Amino acid sequence: MNANNLNNSKAQTIRSNDDLLLCAEREKDRQAQYKQNLFVCMGTACQSCGSTEVLKALSSRIKDLGLEKDYLISPGGCQGNCSQAPLVSVHPQNVLYQNISPQNTNDIIGSLKGSPIKELSCDNQSSFFARQTRIVTEYRGLLNPERIEDYIAVGGFSSLLKVLTQMSPSQVIQEITCSGLRGRGGAGYPTGLKWSTVAKANDSQKYVICNADEGDPGAFMNRNVLEDYPYKILEGMTIAGYAVGANQGYVYVRAEYDVAVKRVENAIKNMQRLALLGNSIGNTSFNFNLEVRVGGGAFVCGEETALIASIEGGRALPSPRPPYPAESGLWGHPTLINNVETYGHIAPIIRNGSQWFANIGTQKSKGTKTFALSGCIKNTGLVEVALGTTLREMIFDIGGGVPEGRKFKAVQTGGPAGGCIPESQLDASIDYESLKSLGSFMGSGGMIVMDDSSCMVDVAKYFMQFCAAESCGKCIPCRVGTVHIYDLLNKITKGEASLEDLSQLESLCDVVQNTSLCGLGQGAPNPVLSTLHFFKDEYIAHIVDHICPAGACGPKGQDLRRPACVL
Repeated sequence: MNANNLNNSKAQTIRSNDDLLLCAEREKDRQAQYKQNLFVCMGTACQSCGSTEVLKALSSRIKDLGLEKDYLISPGGCQGNCSQAPLVSVHPQNVLYQNISPQNTNDIIGSLKGSPIKELSCDNQSSFFARQTRIVTEYRGLLNPERIEDYIAVGGFSSLLKVLTQMSPSQVIQEITCSGLRGRGGAGYPTGLKWSTVAKANDSQKYVICNADEGDPGAFMNRNVLEDYPYKILEGMTIAGYAVGANQGYVYVRAEYDVAVKRVENAIKNMQRLALLGNSIGNTSFNFNLEVRVGGGAFVCGEETALIASIEGGRALPSPRPPYPAESGLWGHPTLINNVETYGHIAPIIRNGSQWFANIGTQKSKGTKTFALSGCIKNTGLVEVALGTTLREMIFDIGGGVPEGRKFKAVQTGGPAGGCIPESQLDASIDYESLKSLGSFMGSGGMIVMDDSSCMVDVAKYFMQFCAAESCGKCIPCRVGTVHIYDLLNKITKGEASLEDLSQLESLCDVVQNTSLCGLGQGAPNPVLSTLHFFKDEYIAHIVDHICPAGACGPKGQDLRRPACVL
């Protein structure tokens, strides 16, 4: 095998742990030949800010100077602090540069033999980085997501070979169960219990699916993780396939995530080339294959039965449950569905043990959770924290607080089916039970911060408009009810509603929540109900006083029923 380019080697296969260790050592030796490694973040956020041009400029300049044997320039993954994109990290010096442009190329190269450039440096020891606990994103920015050897060099696929050669399927499920891992897609269903249900199903054909259909406004956790760690997710899926007795898996990704789609397809090809997918993986009797399925972007595709219908080639409509997919899913066969982040936890748990994972988090919410921190917050980006971290720590320590001297008002968690949590509840723990008790929930991890310029009635109207537009229309409560809720909210924001309308709004939310077919309709009223609970005075101000206290629904202090003066 050519040690310098494992990707180009068609003859090399990994059939044992010795093969894996040899590949890892050769890659480490290759990287050690360079004085320094520079990783240019090529996540979607950084690419949108020009990181592709930065990568080209650095590579070109290094080549012009004849320094290709001294410095390795590579595309890297997300560092997390997306608000400072584009980002370039230098190792082993552990220097992180922010807001880089191609014009900074000469300065960066010139600094490699001396001191870091203070003006361009990002404090990677700040609370944004220091207060995080990383499991899924443990290799933050330090891997080229397109090279399988980068992942192998940090221990990738060691967990897969361990379970194939040292553990029975039931032992794998027991390890995941004892870890306390719960599904990271929203509901928090115990992962081990779901796996054991599929494993016990009496069927010769079973499937494993990765739900990467992330459609929440303000959410980008799954996209980032899939872009940066495709091999880690696929390793987790392969371990799951072994545990439940499946031989085929699908990664269901929305079409808008073109970078993630390309990287997952590339990862599958590289794993097949090294015999880490296909027949007789690890020189065992286990066979497993993976394919990518691209979705059309409908929000309802995140619901597992609608997702299954889409993979089958039908219209993405949810189905009544039971039967659950674990018993009768894809093409009528038992199907395991977990989201991207859930699979991202599997390899670390196998590698470090269930007790290690169970010691992180709270009594009922174990481990870590990634969040897409956005909105009126200084440090926007991808964050991973131990469950049990408070909202205050997340927003003010990690997030840096609200910018421009404005006051924090609320944080919305859980996407369009989540709730809005006020300042009085900032010391609440970020875990499944605590968020649910506040009228919200974890969801896949979107977290949108709002300042005092936000009108909470208008916020509820925005999310209801989204849910009404994304309803598949199969059941009447969701199809009709969400539209009526939106119409009532619209009436309130115009100052045209009565207290009777407010009573009808609450009643209608209860009906939609308790009679809708799937999670979309069942969760759609949550933003309305949570804002009614914590910010009812704003609803009353719109209805009784005909004003919007925040000035978002019309000029501040002016009657909402009277149009603003036209100059």
